[in-house]
Amino acid sequence: MEFGFTTAAYVVAAVLFILSLGGLSGQESAKRAVWYGIAGMALAVFATLIGPGQGLWVLSVLLIIAGGAIGFVVAKRVQMTEMPQLVAAMHSLVGLAAVFVGYIAHIELARVLGMDPGARAELEGFAGLLAHKDGIEISILRVELFLGIFIGAVTFTGSVIAYGKLAGKVGSAATKLPGGHLLNATAALISLLCLVWYFNTGGLLPLALMTLAALFIGYHLIMGIGGADMPVVVSMLNSYSGWAAAAIGFSLGNDLLIVVGALVGSSGAILSYIMCKAMNRSFISVILGGFGGTSGPAMEVEGEQVAIDADGVATALNDADSVVIIPGYGMAVAQAQQAVSELTRKLRAAGKTVRFAIHPVAGRLPGHMNVLLAEAKVPYDIVLEMDEINDDFPDTDVAIVIGSNDIVNPAAQEDPNSPIAGMPVLEVWKAKQVFVSKRGQGTGYSGIENPLFYKENTRMFYGDAKASVDSLLSKID
Repeated sequence: MEFGFTTAAYVVAAVLFILSLGGLSGQESAKRAVWYGIAGMALAVFATLIGPGQGLWVLSVLLIIAGGAIGFVVAKRVQMTEMPQLVAAMHSLVGLAAVFVGYIAHIELARVLGMDPGARAELEGFAGLLAHKDGIEISILRVELFLGIFIGAVTFTGSVIAYGKLAGKVGSAATKLPGGHLLNATAALISLLCLVWYFNTGGLLPLALMTLAALFIGYHLIMGIGGADMPVVVSMLNSYSGWAAAAIGFSLGNDLLIVVGALVGSSGAILSYIMCKAMNRSFISVILGGFGGTSGPAMEVEGEQVAIDADGVATALNDADSVVIIPGYGMAVAQAQQAVSELTRKLRAAGKTVRFAIHPVAGRLPGHMNVLLAEAKVPYDIVLEMDEINDDFPDTDVAIVIGSNDIVNPAAQEDPNSPIAGMPVLEVWKAKQVFVSKRGQGTGYSGIENPLFYKENTRMFYGDAKASVDSLLSKID
């Protein structure tokens, strides 16, 4: 009865997770989708607690309360600007959990195999599941354990480094140790040899050696990826964490872990592919940490950056009929989304056509800008993707870039030696006038110079994005 209820609950939870993922594809359905996910996870946890192998109720409840309390505090304290590094941190915990569960399963398997057949027959729960496996099933289980720990270890250190880069605690530039990809290949070969060793012996030593190699691979892969590519990295690590969970689900015989892990892994991989396509990157190159190589020095940027004040920007906006706003991470840092929303409202009230242009990798998290604009109550129908709006820039009177750099960088098209060469970008320089809201003259997070700032139709609107936009509000007719 308990097993039947648990299985049924897992099916319902899986359906809720599928509905959650499907709902996240649209801004209007996203809030409902989150509640589907919450309900599915609550049902899955409850069904697991009362299902086969139940026990340790006090410890389980205490851990759930402690974890829930920590999650609540973190969620209340984290700003939207910190969401990318929070997501990376959560991925690291999934990877670490996969490693711990894998080792516990290995220890339990060794204990069961060391018992006499009579004692095995009396085992229940996970130990009982192991006791009834034959030789072939044990071999398959070892492969599943090995893969779960390997993917989990790669995800753990990779996510820690991604968190460090996103939080500014680790340099954003692509960095590799001497030997580069050869070191990664060597670590992968060591892991493969350890798999053969573990498959035949089931010993702890090959598992431990593989874990060390996998931890290095995760560290070195993500260190070799530059800051401009962090949105893809976050999505890729999301995929890794899903596959780690799926592999451990096979080891534990937990159908829900398998289904959810496969959902997360496949959706993360698909999103990574879409984002790689948006950046003109090779998906295989991403997986192998091969971003950022150039064949020569980047082109020199000529000219100077010309500043403009709020009065000049306001005059141009008052005279314009069509305006396109391009948000970036700088808008998130300044928490300027509410001010931008109010500016949009005033411009539209004045009869002007206002739209937003969103690049697939704007910000440092997939969909980062969409979430910020939705939070600020910007109408969904004026928020357009790059492919929908790029052809309209030549007919646009004013383009306002707020805290963006790489996604509006013409070097992607003009300089074959640029680190972002070939990456599709928002062609804002084709608008009649371009205003760039930026704190100063620096190159931004990725460290790539932007020729847009030096073009004749571009003016630099220096200062904090929120303060700059606020200064425009009283000047709009």
